[in-house]
Amino acid sequence: MKIILCVTGSIAATEDLKLVHQLQRHGFDVECFMTDDACDIITPLSMEFATKNPVVTKITGNVEHVKNAQADLILVAPATANTISKFAYKIADTSVTTLLLTASGYKTPILFVPSMHISMYHAIEENINKIKEKHPEVRFIEPTNEERKAKFPSKHDIVLEVERMVSENKLDGMNVVITAGGTFEEIDAMRGITNRSSGKMGVEIAKEAYRQGANVTLICGITKTHIPKTFRRINVESSREMAEVVKKEIINADIFVSTAAVSDFEVENKSDLKYSSDNDLSLNLRRLPKILEQVREINSNIFIVGFKAEAGLSEGDLIKKATNKKNQYDVDLMVANDILVEGAGPGCEDNEVYLISDDGCEKLCLDSKWHISQKIIDRIYKLI
Repeated sequence: MKIILCVTGSIAATEDLKLVHQLQRHGFDVECFMTDDACDIITPLSMEFATKNPVVTKITGNVEHVKNAQADLILVAPATANTISKFAYKIADTSVTTLLLTASGYKTPILFVPSMHISMYHAIEENINKIKEKHPEVRFIEPTNEERKAKFPSKHDIVLEVERMVSENKLDGMNVVITAGGTFEEIDAMRGITNRSSGKMGVEIAKEAYRQGANVTLICGITKTHIPKTFRRINVESSREMAEVVKKEIINADIFVSTAAVSDFEVENKSDLKYSSDNDLSLNLRRLPKILEQVREINSNIFIVGFKAEAGLSEGDLIKKATNKKNQYDVDLMVANDILVEGAGPGCEDNEVYLISDDGCEKLCLDSKWHISQKIIDRIYKLI
């Protein structure tokens, strides 16, 4: 897919070389338009080197604004108050504003990434709202408000929003609730029992659901991975806390994905103070109810995805145990994996899983959790 990256005169333009690399890593062909002010901050030669394409700084007899106006998406990053306001009032006096005005006539998707002092951002909110009202094909990424500046978002968050705008929208408008990470069960005021889950699999599934147009709610235990700011995020600690939040959130949900590594036990004799380390300590562990046991009772129409992790089982035994759990909890799709597979499992970037549904079992061989998540969302879409 072809993306036109428009660079305007904000100091955040220095981040665009990294942004180009991230876009290319996700399979996009990037071409670049730059304003004169942007050229004072980062050279066109740098952007040409990064994109491997000539950079447009002026409109010539080659009518660059017309040739590029029907790209798959136009990304204005960073977008200054000046450029946003000119677009709101249909002013075309730079290579970027001329391209944007032409593209809006074709209804080409446009994504603005504002970056400026926070007072300027507030000052142009009326112009931003005017654009949103008149141009449904145009979207804005909310900037990060730090140090009185509307700062450039994470390049990962920008790319995710780009992917959402150009995706097939398989889950368009659906409400998806996903749990991710590990839980923490208190022993005393300092210590507790947890597990090795990083939350990476759950977050990747959340990102893919978001790419495909879903409204994502991510219920997070302990996680060790970047979580996009665009998600509605609810932080929890214990298994009981996660269960209570899930019960509330699934009432109006279309899909529930139970990826979190939820503790099976809690400490019965926990202390509100701190146990002394001078003596031995015996813990009594009490079994916790499974979150999946109650989901179908609360929302009979919800599509449920469960995860079943085992250690050291044969392929046949793993599939059998996962299938039994699928049937026991009336789950639509069960994802099973062996955490002892080399290079896969908790904390790793890769995974190897089995997708088990009424349609049968499919093995997804060792691959990145990013790619695994795409296949899981695709299976959900087909089953729905």
